Amino acid sequence: MNDLINGLQLKIEKLENEISFRNGLISILSHDSKEMFGNFLWLIEALEDKTIGTEDFFNLLPQLKSDALKNLQTIKDSTSWLKTQYGDFKIQPVKILLIDLFHHFEEKYAARLKEKNITFYFKGDPNTFLTTDRMLLEYVVDKIFDNAVKYSLPGQAVYLEGASGDDQAVLSVTDSGTGMNEKHVSSVYTYESPVFLGTSGEKGVGLSLKIVKNFVSLMHGNIQIVSAENKGTTVSLFFKVN
Repeated sequence: MNDLINGLQLKIEKLENEISFRNGLISILSHDSKEMFGNFLWLIEALEDKTIGTEDFFNLLPQLKSDALKNLQTIKDSTSWLKTQYGDFKIQPVKILLIDLFHHFEEKYAARLKEKNITFYFKGDPNTFLTTDRMLLEYVVDKIFDNAVKYSLPGQAVYLEGASGDDQAVLSVTDSGTGMNEKHVSSVYTYESPVFLGTSGEKGVGLSLKIVKNFVSLMHGNIQIVSAENKGTTVSLFFKVN
């Protein structure tokens, strides 16, 4: 009887978490869309009514572009999550060498790393591998690495590290950037978590880590964030070795 009650409680907790996640996602999409299109409409109308000049109009376009990119990223993140909600979605486990994953992101982020003068290194055993869903893992590492670059200062380094034991494989992304205090670390998966600007003014959308946690759960893994203000952040993913 106790096992049945515990099982039901876990199912109820899971459903409550899913409902909370979906409600938060809808809230973010609604708020960001209204804000962006509202600003865009105001700007066009102000130009038509000649309440702002042409020069002021063009001066405001970079901010509008930044807001549009943020909104587009929210839509992309939401679309990635929605793919996992279809009734026939199942993870497709494949063997993924972490050194190959490193080279993938090294190439993908080459221009941005160069722009911010950030060096990207691989640490650990190059033969370390994970057996999991490639799409989910690449999304998760992409968001973690994006944050590492976003909050790193010019001239700093970011590390992707792989390690494995008899029963567990660990993938970690470490930076020495702005970091977070303990209060913010504990709230990163909630909708109360603040959204910080990157060291070059990059905007976050306040959504990616929430989806990251959801995807890590789908892969039957665990995530840990260790961070300190002005000392950097390490995000580690733990997976059981079959």
